[in-house]
Amino acid sequence: MTTAARGWAGHLRPPWTRTIRFRLAATYSLVQFGVVALVLVAVYVVMYRSVDAAPLDPITVEKVTEVGGQLQLREGQEFQAADLAGVQRAVNFQTLEKLRGALVLVLGVMLVASFGVGWWLAGRVLRPVRRVTATAREITATDLSRRIALDGPQDELHDLADTVDDMLGRLDRAFSAQRQMIDDASHELRTPLAVIQVNLDAVLSRDDVGAAERQRASTVAGRAVQRMGTLIGDLLAAARRTAPAFSETDVDLTLVAAEAADGFALLADSGGHELVRRLEPGLVLIGDAESLRRAADNLLSNALRASPPGREVLIATGRRAGWAWLAVRDRGPGITAEHQERVFDRFWRGPDGTGRRDRGTGLGLAIVRQVVESHGGSIAVHSVPGAGATFVLWFPLRAAGVSPRPPRPPELNPVESDPSLPAAPS
Repeated sequence: MTTAARGWAGHLRPPWTRTIRFRLAATYSLVQFGVVALVLVAVYVVMYRSVDAAPLDPITVEKVTEVGGQLQLREGQEFQAADLAGVQRAVNFQTLEKLRGALVLVLGVMLVASFGVGWWLAGRVLRPVRRVTATAREITATDLSRRIALDGPQDELHDLADTVDDMLGRLDRAFSAQRQMIDDASHELRTPLAVIQVNLDAVLSRDDVGAAERQRASTVAGRAVQRMGTLIGDLLAAARRTAPAFSETDVDLTLVAAEAADGFALLADSGGHELVRRLEPGLVLIGDAESLRRAADNLLSNALRASPPGREVLIATGRRAGWAWLAVRDRGPGITAEHQERVFDRFWRGPDGTGRRDRGTGLGLAIVRQVVESHGGSIAVHSVPGAGATFVLWFPLRAAGVSPRPPRPPELNPVESDPSLPAAPS
């Protein structure tokens, strides 16, 4: 039968025959029917072979009478007779025939009854699946708060429902974060656009605007455009890290840190900062060089903004307990304990009065954490208010021969525990 013919024949079948419940019931019925049929047939065969059975084969016996000392046949008086063994065989034969008929009847009833029992059992087994289906139908892209919350025994269907609930939870958190990011990005872009609009209107709507005012408006609009460009670049970097085109190769973390330091050397000099490098060679890990370079750039950019002119900014790399680390330390105002967790949130730039000259777009550290976690690592911040802050990126080393690595990186500050590095001011 061709595929088209099978499809046409399938549409002719009642809808309930195309369900999993029907297939389960039919399978259960056929299996049970087959087992019972084998048992009954085996019993019948054993009985058939163990007894002597044959149809009755009687003989005709005519009655006689003695007349004058001689036996004479009685006309019309005769009867059927058989020996005892023949009668016994005939009884066995009739018993087997009745047993065969009963077996056929029992198998027919069994086929119907087993399908009914299978239908009932399949319905009970698939009841949680119907609940999962009903809940999934009620879920929309804008409301992922519904959960299946299946009760009952901890079986495979319960595990399936729990897995679906976990997936819905992750999707809910992902969509919530996406909506929050879109709202925050819209808010962040609205401000520079308004600044540009106000300055252009002020310059273009008046005829008495002088060259100084035009220059000032151009400068303000340029800064707004630069801020928008930085924000868009950060958004693209965050989106690229989760894109399927992300590629991973062997990356030298020390080379990444050195390239980032080279890129910010002139900016550090122009700002009066001392950029100090303490880089350990041979730190090879599996990752994406461009995204790692982006993370190092964001840390250095934040450190240079936080540090006052004339103070040093340190970038260092090293290894410890099978983990490679990259650290950037500034001499800025530091971060209080209550804000150390929030510094990695998107668009969080800290409260006013932190001493930073430019608090950026609020996406830099969020991108850094995203990059580090996607490489199987973690990020930590060590800071005391007034004594600067140290951001440490931990990555699992790839190189063979590394001692067994603990599941989590050390919690210490590798910069402060390394005697070869300059200590933070007291």
